[in-house]
Amino acid sequence: MDHKEITDNLRDIIDDFFSTKTELFGKVIEVTARSLKTGHKILVFGNGGSAAEAQHFAAELVNKFLKPRGPLRAISLTTDTSALTSIGNDSSFDQVFSRQVEAFAEEGDIALALSTSGNSPNIVLALEAAKERKMVTVALTGKGGGKLGPIVDYLLDIPCKKTPRIQEVHLLLLHMLAQELEERLT
Repeated sequence: MDHKEITDNLRDIIDDFFSTKTELFGKVIEVTARSLKTGHKILVFGNGGSAAEAQHFAAELVNKFLKPRGPLRAISLTTDTSALTSIGNDSSFDQVFSRQVEAFAEEGDIALALSTSGNSPNIVLALEAAKERKMVTVALTGKGGGKLGPIVDYLLDIPCKKTPRIQEVHLLLLHMLAQELEERLT
């Protein structure tokens, strides 16, 4: 596939997503802004490339996206290597995020999960722990949402099965969310 095919495909995926999910994405923006405005925080997490996107998003909220401002409360659960390796070694890799949710979550916080498949056991367990703690749950996934679809409050599934395209659209959505939060809360 050459660059024109890739960019045309990506454009089609984005158009397809927004043709059916614009209203839902707007609700995610609203609920997230309301949560942060009332003193809550976002816990964001994912594996591999999704872990990198989780870190990227949290950094943009804590520091800035487009303009200097006060920090917005966001924690990436993918960054504490001591916690990740301790939990993975002593318990199970499946619990690396759920254990941190148990430690940091408060009712009204946002759990934002990134998973291209929607089937990662550690993501599923983290969202189950988030639901038990009365967090608002949001998942960015690939087409259909996998196992996460039926358990989250807000499913933003990208209409595609190709990991690179899914991650590219996830990053776009995270940037759009960061921009909206920055505009509404500063």
